[in-house]
Amino acid sequence: SPCGHMHFSQSWIPKIIKKRVCTTFVEDSFSNGRLCQCGGARDTHASVALGDYFSSAIVNHWDSAQHSSEYPTDAFGELQFAGASKRHSYFLRMSWDTPPSMVYTLMTAHWGLPAPNLVVSVVGGEGRAKVKTWVREVLRQGLVKASQSTGAWIITAGLREGVGRCVGEAVRDHATAAASVSLNKVVSLGIAPWGLVHNRQQLVNPQGSFPAKYYVQNTSRDSCCLDNNYQAFLLVDDGSEGRRGGETGFRARLEDYISHQRTGIWGSGSIDIPVLCMLVSGNPSMLERVDLSLKNSIPWLVLAGSGGVADFLSDMLENLSSATAVSSAAEGDGEAAPSVDLKDRVTERVRKYFPTEADTDKLVERALSIYQNRDYITIYHGEQEGPDDFDTVLLKSLVGASKQRMSTDASPYTEELKLAVTWNRVDIAKSELFNGDIHWTYADLEDSMTDALVNNKPQFVRLFTENGLNILDYLTYGRLESLYRSVADGTLAYQLLQRRLVERQGNSGSAHSVANLLDSSAKVTENWPLSHGPVSVASVSCVPQVSRVLEMLMGDVCKPFYFDVLGLENISSKRRALRRASKLLRGDCLYREKRCLFPWASLFIWAVLQNRSEMAVFFWEMAGESVLSALSGCKMLRELSKLESETETKLSMKELAQRFENLAHDVFSSCYQSSESRSFTLLIRKSPVWGGTTCLQMAMSADARLFFSQDGVQSFLSHIWWGDMKRNTEVWKLLLTFFCPILCYTNLISFREQEDQQQEESGKPSEDALGRDNDTDLQCFVSLTFHTGIPHTRSPPKRPFIVSRWRQFWFAPVTAFLGNVLMYFLFLLLFAYVLLADFKPPPPAGPSIAEYVLYFWVFTIVCEEIRETFFVGNMTWRQRLRLYMQDVWNKCDLTAIILFIIGLICRMFKLSYEYGRAFLCVDYMVFTLRLIHIFAIHKQLGPKIIIVGKMMKDVFFFLFFLGVWLMAYGVANQALLYSYDPNPDRIFRRVFYRPYLHIFGQIPVEEIDVGKQWDMPCTDNMTDIEAGAEPCRSQYSNWLVVILLVIYLLVTNILLINLLIAMFSYTFSKVQENSDVYWKFQRYNLIVEYHSRPSLAPPFIILSHLHLIIKRNIRKMPSVKIHHFVLELKGKAANRLMTWETIQKENFLTNQSKIQKGSDSERLKRLSAK
Repeated sequence: SPCGHMHFSQSWIPKIIKKRVCTTFVEDSFSNGRLCQCGGARDTHASVALGDYFSSAIVNHWDSAQHSSEYPTDAFGELQFAGASKRHSYFLRMSWDTPPSMVYTLMTAHWGLPAPNLVVSVVGGEGRAKVKTWVREVLRQGLVKASQSTGAWIITAGLREGVGRCVGEAVRDHATAAASVSLNKVVSLGIAPWGLVHNRQQLVNPQGSFPAKYYVQNTSRDSCCLDNNYQAFLLVDDGSEGRRGGETGFRARLEDYISHQRTGIWGSGSIDIPVLCMLVSGNPSMLERVDLSLKNSIPWLVLAGSGGVADFLSDMLENLSSATAVSSAAEGDGEAAPSVDLKDRVTERVRKYFPTEADTDKLVERALSIYQNRDYITIYHGEQEGPDDFDTVLLKSLVGASKQRMSTDASPYTEELKLAVTWNRVDIAKSELFNGDIHWTYADLEDSMTDALVNNKPQFVRLFTENGLNILDYLTYGRLESLYRSVADGTLAYQLLQRRLVERQGNSGSAHSVANLLDSSAKVTENWPLSHGPVSVASVSCVPQVSRVLEMLMGDVCKPFYFDVLGLENISSKRRALRRASKLLRGDCLYREKRCLFPWASLFIWAVLQNRSEMAVFFWEMAGESVLSALSGCKMLRELSKLESETETKLSMKELAQRFENLAHDVFSSCYQSSESRSFTLLIRKSPVWGGTTCLQMAMSADARLFFSQDGVQSFLSHIWWGDMKRNTEVWKLLLTFFCPILCYTNLISFREQEDQQQEESGKPSEDALGRDNDTDLQCFVSLTFHTGIPHTRSPPKRPFIVSRWRQFWFAPVTAFLGNVLMYFLFLLLFAYVLLADFKPPPPAGPSIAEYVLYFWVFTIVCEEIRETFFVGNMTWRQRLRLYMQDVWNKCDLTAIILFIIGLICRMFKLSYEYGRAFLCVDYMVFTLRLIHIFAIHKQLGPKIIIVGKMMKDVFFFLFFLGVWLMAYGVANQALLYSYDPNPDRIFRRVFYRPYLHIFGQIPVEEIDVGKQWDMPCTDNMTDIEAGAEPCRSQYSNWLVVILLVIYLLVTNILLINLLIAMFSYTFSKVQENSDVYWKFQRYNLIVEYHSRPSLAPPFIILSHLHLIIKRNIRKMPSVKIHHFVLELKGKAANRLMTWETIQKENFLTNQSKIQKGSDSERLKRLSAK
């Protein structure tokens, strides 16, 4: 159980944390000898110590350190306030000298309190005195509201009295009003003396309480009960009972300790946690507390007008003349002269504010000490100023104190900026710091930029970028590694990086070295360098792991990332690359000093891997190649969502992926509206940022259906599909010209003019003089190809009209498609003819001539499959094979070819002849089903193919239910009808086959119902039955057989069949809604396939293959037509295209912003009208 687990995880607390018990009786003179000065009765003290110390009259003042002893704590765990709420608070009874580091670790690591960005310690205002109304408003509207926006801890005594009660109620009210998923929740922490807590015995349990039930007296008056609005209580025990002030020393030490811890994830912030003490009224003893904290450089905010010490300090600090102030130049003797007048003035004020105090000299001494550190004190006149700008007051109080501690050469506003970043108050930063009055340098913004990146504060990243931070100077590879080391453990990105680290080490060293490196990785994660200096060589390098993770997510669609940085770009073997990387990283890692080549894209990847949506969108806005970047983000997120196990995170990843696909679609729409030819070039441009991939390749890999449905993408695909013919050409004209090629020289088919072609192709080359380039590497749509050095700007050679028109018709993909369809139908007719009418016996009697033609035809099909798989693109054979097997239709082709080969071999031998015929019959079905893929190009049939594919999944679920019910009925029916029938053939037919036929209405009533006459001869002789004779039906339970038949037909024909119909209807309506999008995405694969195919269809395709071998291997002619799909731009052309794309993106974002503002203003108008 959770409670048991909590109990087990905190069982160590009594071994380390102690309580204090008074063991020495020191008589309290006011109690007639009944009570000790600790507040306890005489008989509760240890008798031995009592005797020892009674004999010596020296002891007249009780001291916790001398007169109490430590024992294991007996009160810790969780606390539930009876009748208040189900939420549990944490509590701990502890000695006053417990180390603050231990307590802070317990609160953050074991109790799970979020590390603070600010700590406000509210001091004073205790006891039964009524809190002034304006002080209550400052606490509620000012302090708690500001703390909520900051993510702060508020420390008070945590009791239901005075200021503690006001703070508790304010925290409760704000928590109720705030969103439940708010990241910056206020943590209210109570630090109270154990001996002062009412009903404290309810908390005592040496094993810990999970939870302890705490009953609060139902009284309207303030009491020393714990307040139920606090998340945690530290009950400081000095061995006394009923005395205040025992917690003061520990509280001051805890505040000092927290002020030396770093903010942010893993302490990754750029500043120490700011701690501010806030003084409300207070008694004279509070001066010692103030003085103690000021000596530790803790800033104070004094609420003037709240009474007590707060009024005294505000009067002293504001009204004492600067002329009587201690001279800053005076050191030693020079200090005495002006101090006389100052001391008199302070003494006068002490007597005015504390007339009843006897020891005024001690108070004056404390006041003078406080005056020496007056720069750390801010006076706040809450009654006049109001609580609205309290967050700014807090910020300026802390900044004023920071300026006293910082070096003189630092910018005076750097600390204020760091605090604003820590609190995530971009509004304060804009109004106070980035209003144009301050000149910010790169050095001022660098640490804060790192803090904003690591702790996910995108608004600050945007602000710094707009105000002078140069990302090129900022992002070196070393800093990028430190950002990856800041990834929170437990996230998917962290797990993937760790897995790749183990792989890398496992490849280069022993398991021992893996453990060492993981250990060092953990250390670096805790203390990773945030300064702008270089990352230490001893730290773990993340670049190879990041590269491997991106390779896993992206697949073969682009080159590995960061390989050029590590010097691995020319290594094709993954194992060799890992070994080389490990060897490199054992050296000096000089690459860490280099600037990151594409900083915004690298930060975009970093944000996407962590699923930080707002940050990722901002980096996308800043990065170039916006369409491709959005598609890449979509691809990564969809792959990550498949690996993510948390449902909520998986859903957010899918939503962000869809958002990036929408952005890619919208920006490309804007580009297409601006310039059709440039937008076409954008689709096929090879990207240097994203590993040489193109928009179309990435969109296909990311399954971006919406992007493919965009008009511009479809226009480009149609342009490729129709070649030089007009897109509105009717199919019957193509078929007529196909059978009568001379018609291509007439006006039956319209062709585009040369000027139109040049305009639409935007500088893309035409075909060379050798005819259609069959090996066009167009598989680059779904794989990765890199072509360099191909002259793609030369003008095409002039050809005679007869040659050019012939090429324009026959080398268009649509013509190749029609040729392949027609020849495939002929192939199926030949195959059917061989199987049905010309399948001769094994050699020497057969095969026939027609069958030999069939064999040759299949051989040419196999040749084309081999060319398509292994001779397209520049990938490794393993990558090509993996890519080939990803396509379902390629698997279908492979199955058909394998079945044909098996059938061919078997039919050649007499023994296996019939098996060969059976294999070929099944193979004919597979070849025929391959026709379905051809119809994907059809606008009406294409979506139906997808519907059929999805319905097949529904059928499998239906068959599972049907199989269970069918077996249940079949076995019972057979056992009831025939008492004994061991024939396996009959058992199979009657248990499975016959019930299946029942669904379609084939019910042999004469056999099942004994009331009907059955003509089948049967026997009851066991020997005859075992020999194979038909057994007679059993008469006894036939009524049950009929009932089972009725139930079976009812369930199958009505329930299950209608369930299947409902599933089909849902699938159909779901796909039909988006049928246009599905079809546009699906036709792309077919266009890719037929664009890369030779013009001749099997079996004549063998001529094209021979031509290709001559052209590629003998004449050494490179592919030119590849530039229809992969175009490498360099120099001015690349810069012009990128600038144009950036302008279109900015226009799109501006329009989106206007629409958003318009909708917001309209909403406000409607609200005001109501």
